[in-house]
Amino acid sequence: MGRRLLLGTLGLGAFGVLAAPTLQRGLESLFAGDPTGLTGLLPNGGGFRYYSVTSSVPNKDASNYRLTIDGLVDHPRSYSLADLKALPQTRIVHDVQCVTGWRVPGTPFEGVRLSHLLDAAGVQTKGRAIRFTCFDGAYTESLTLQQARRPDILVAHRMQDKPLGHNHGGPVRLYVAPMYFYKSAKWLSGITVTEDVRPGYWEDRGYDVDAWVGRSNGRDDAPTS
Repeated sequence: MGRRLLLGTLGLGAFGVLAAPTLQRGLESLFAGDPTGLTGLLPNGGGFRYYSVTSSVPNKDASNYRLTIDGLVDHPRSYSLADLKALPQTRIVHDVQCVTGWRVPGTPFEGVRLSHLLDAAGVQTKGRAIRFTCFDGAYTESLTLQQARRPDILVAHRMQDKPLGHNHGGPVRLYVAPMYFYKSAKWLSGITVTEDVRPGYWEDRGYDVDAWVGRSNGRDDAPTS
């Protein structure tokens, strides 16, 4: 390789390193909310990728966000973002594993334990499962009541030690630490206690309902920690 060609190649490489974050942000902005899954091909800040199953998702903030808890409970409740922040907070640092293969190690999430909200609502005897709905109008998820009471399941409003942004499911999302990330429903708006597990959006399309990392969906990923 000639000297001029070598220097030119090195220069382009350096430019790529410097320009990549800006180009990446532009691509993410262009494809944000894309239902085609194209954004899943794009790595983004911190190793995360954006996924949405709808063409657009409304933005919510402290002024208009509400989380409802209903179904087989004694005390149905609607929480504002301020209400959730006023409750006892739990911070979990755990790996995030996507069923498509990428992993982000040591990711902090912070919020209210789901078990705390269920206890406050008073789950009735017939209640054995939880159905989660989202304000994108399409996505749903589910857990058994036993799973939902684990201490590493959060209704989270912070991620990576900052408020949860819209593209990461903010202002509030579910965080299910030991399961594949599709169980951690973004844009969370409803928690409904039901008699039986109702498969969620991706379970209706072939994903496992019980999505333990490394023990489901035909994958052998190392368990998250």
